[in-house]
Amino acid sequence: MKETRKNNYTNQKANKGDKEEKTFDDQVEGRNAVLELLESGKDINKIFVTKGEKHGSINKIIAIAKERKIIIVEKDKRQMEQMAQNQNYQGVIAIVPPFEYCEIEDILDRAKELNEDPFILILDGIEDPHNLGSIIRTAETAGVHGIIIPKRRAASVNSTVNKVSAGAVQYMKIARVTNITDAIEKLKENGLWICGTDINTDKYYYNQDLTGPLGIVIGNEGSGMSEKVKKNCDFLVKIPMKGKITSLNASVSTGIVIYEAMKQRMK
Repeated sequence: MKETRKNNYTNQKANKGDKEEKTFDDQVEGRNAVLELLESGKDINKIFVTKGEKHGSINKIIAIAKERKIIIVEKDKRQMEQMAQNQNYQGVIAIVPPFEYCEIEDILDRAKELNEDPFILILDGIEDPHNLGSIIRTAETAGVHGIIIPKRRAASVNSTVNKVSAGAVQYMKIARVTNITDAIEKLKENGLWICGTDINTDKYYYNQDLTGPLGIVIGNEGSGMSEKVKKNCDFLVKIPMKGKITSLNASVSTGIVIYEAMKQRMK
């Protein structure tokens, strides 16, 4: 049965849908995030630095920016604090074009380009931008080809997400969809098996086959996956709990499950 769906993935021709909308959060803040942005080669309109901040990695940022002929503007600390969307902006703010979401087909195409089985993360209502940033960072290091998030009642990519991801946003394909259930159906049509994470199932994540074309669903921080999404999963897994608290932070849960998948896939 699993082989049949994998064959569907191999033979399926993706149909391009409507282009995704853009967001207008156009600041990247923090030294690591700005460095990753510079090194990714993506467009930067301007970089602001705090006057007097000419030490450590700020020097590297300025050097690369000058090499790429990016405008650098020095402002005093009060002006920078007024501009910053995060308290810990570390003396540097980059102004960038709006983040461009991709389509689900673009994520599938990325896997094909690498000649790998698709490995996709589906976030069913992650609301905390810090969690979203952490998840993106972990997913990028684990070789996830892309992430699917909903347009409504969920965090979108903004300066906080970018900073927490330590710049991983620049390398991760992210699709923003109207309906997560419809997205799951599209992935199934392309041969993926869908694994949901739920505390009320019997199977532990390390006892489940997580190889082949795979989508892993992570639910909302408080309520978990919606019932509709849960019913559309092919199988459910859980993480063992021995303490008095019976839930983990969403980004921690994500890391545990996707690294098990990565381990199995590497074998």
